[in-house]
Amino acid sequence: MIGGHATVSGGLAKAGLRYLERSEAEAVQVYVSNPRGWALAAGDPRQDEAFATGCADRGVAAYVHASLLVNLGSPTPATVERSVATLEHALTRAAAIGARGVVFHAGSAVDAEHADKAADQVRETLLPLLDKAAAAGWPKLLVEPSAGGGRSLAARVEDLSPYLDAVDRHPWLGTCFDTCHAWAAGHDLATPGGMTATLDALVSAVGPDRLWLVHANDSKDALGSTRDRHESIGKGTIGAAAFGELLAHPAAAGVPVVVETPNDDGVGHPADIALLRSLAPRP
Repeated sequence: MIGGHATVSGGLAKAGLRYLERSEAEAVQVYVSNPRGWALAAGDPRQDEAFATGCADRGVAAYVHASLLVNLGSPTPATVERSVATLEHALTRAAAIGARGVVFHAGSAVDAEHADKAADQVRETLLPLLDKAAAAGWPKLLVEPSAGGGRSLAARVEDLSPYLDAVDRHPWLGTCFDTCHAWAAGHDLATPGGMTATLDALVSAVGPDRLWLVHANDSKDALGSTRDRHESIGKGTIGAAAFGELLAHPAAAGVPVVVETPNDDGVGHPADIALLRSLAPRP
C-alpha cells in the first residue's frame, strides 16, 4: 500500500479524496491541526465522515501526523503539556476519520542538563496517554525518529529500543521509519545492503511487529547531515535502488508506505508513488 501525504486545505474530504484520485494512492497521511502551531481544530463531522467513507470504499489506509511542535522530552513544562494535549487531539481526530494511527516525532531533551530526566518524562506523559488510547479503542501512536542533532531522544533506529522500554513496550506504541531521517542520522542507506542492514537493526531494536508505517523520502543532503530536507525518489543522495531494497525487506511486508516528497503542481507524488510500485517485488 503506497501513497503520500495529502495537503487538505479547503476541506479534508474535498481535498483529501481529490488527492487520492490524482495520485492513485493506497495510503494517505494528513495533518488535522496546524503542523507548526498549537491551535487545535475541532473538525467538520460531515467532512470527517466523507473522508472516512471515501478511504474505506477505496481500501485506503489513512494516518494522521501530529504537529511538528510535539516534544514530550522538552524541559519546558508548557511545551510538554501542549504536546500531550495535541497528541490526544490527534488521536480523537484520527478516530473520527477512520485513521489507523498517529505519527509523532520522538522529541528532544533540548539541553544537556535535562537529558537525564527526559526518558522519565516520556514515561510519565506518554504511558497514561497510551493506556487511555487503548481503553478507548483509539488509533495507535507511532513514534518517528528524528534526523539527529541536538539532544534527540531517538535519531538512529537503535535509539528506539530505550524509547519503547521507557513505556514498557506498550502495545499501543509502534514505530514509523523515515528514510530521509535515517540517512540524515547516519544510516548509510545508499550503499548496497545498507537499507537491509538498517531495517535489520530496526527489527532488533523494536521487535518484528512494531514497524507500522514507512515514510519513503529521498534526501537533498549528505549522509549524516542531520538535515531533514526531502527530495523526490531517485533524485536525491539516497537513490532509487535503496527503496527497492526497502520494499523487498521482510519487515516492510504489508506495511503502508507514504511519500512526503515535493509535490509541485500535484505531479511529484503520483510520479514517486508509481516509481515505488515499479521497485516493489512482484508477488
